[in-house]
Amino acid sequence: MRVLIIESDVELSKTLSKTLIESEYQCDLAENINDAKYYLDIRNYDLVLLGWEQTSDINISLIAEIKKEAHKTSVIVLSLDTYKESEIEALKAGADDFIRKPLDYDVLLVRIEAKLRFGASNIIEIEDLIINPEEEKIIYQGEEIELKGKPFEVLTHLAMHKDQIVSKEQLLDAIWEEPELVTPNVIEVAINQIRQKMDKPLDISTIETVRRRGYRFCFPKKIT
Repeated sequence: MRVLIIESDVELSKTLSKTLIESEYQCDLAENINDAKYYLDIRNYDLVLLGWEQTSDINISLIAEIKKEAHKTSVIVLSLDTYKESEIEALKAGADDFIRKPLDYDVLLVRIEAKLRFGASNIIEIEDLIINPEEEKIIYQGEEIELKGKPFEVLTHLAMHKDQIVSKEQLLDAIWEEPELVTPNVIEVAINQIRQKMDKPLDISTIETVRRRGYRFCFPKKIT
């Protein structure tokens, strides 16, 4: 599970990240709106933890933007504000939960687990194709397709950004933990595996190469 922590308090942000990583979550940290929007543009998140105070430059309106672009992403607001009006404002803006600081990390983890367990499904369904990111499973016309690891993650990321052109750099940044340590040709290898293990046997096309720009998820598109 991937989590974006948006928090201007650097020490709190680091503590949150350490706590979540120890519980096997993947975390990115953003200290301000611009950093948050950068990460939201290049990656898919299961959860956003949004630190929000009336005095912060982090605006509650960001919730609506997150929900518009990725409605399946859960948003939990973390705030020092004790006024019920602030909680109401956050929930009306689209937040899934509102937790007051100082944080009890044991309680926070339980509420995160509950939110992700009962939140909206990340399953992608397009005609006869079903992609289940949580179980790393692909089903086409009722039959399970054997595609795992990075090729599966590349396919899933492109499917989540259906009809958008995604560059190699964006794929590397979104999927690989240390993108600077790998070369862009790993993307070509992953795309080739998708085509060999899935597209050719099924006589379908799922990924289109856009010259000099990147790749685009194009299913359904029959090979002629």
